[in-house]
Amino acid sequence: MSDMLVDLKEKAARLSDTERAELALSLIESLDGPADPDVEEAWRVEVERRIAQIERGEVQLIPGDEVFARLRRRLG
Repeated sequence: MSDMLVDLKEKAARLSDTERAELALSLIESLDGPADPDVEEAWRVEVERRIAQIERGEVQLIPGDEVFARLRRRLG
């Protein structure tokens, strides 16, 4: 590990939770590269489709706690 990386990690550890989260997001975004407009549009369309299904009553929503309880039972 380079000295610069060690120094950066030590400095980052002294940041507040909020600042560390902001730094982490910035680093992840720098690795992801620029947003793909086609992907962004596809996600927008998918979200709208799912919202419409919910509003029409075509799907049943399951509370998160119940989903995780089911997963724990399956994996346990």
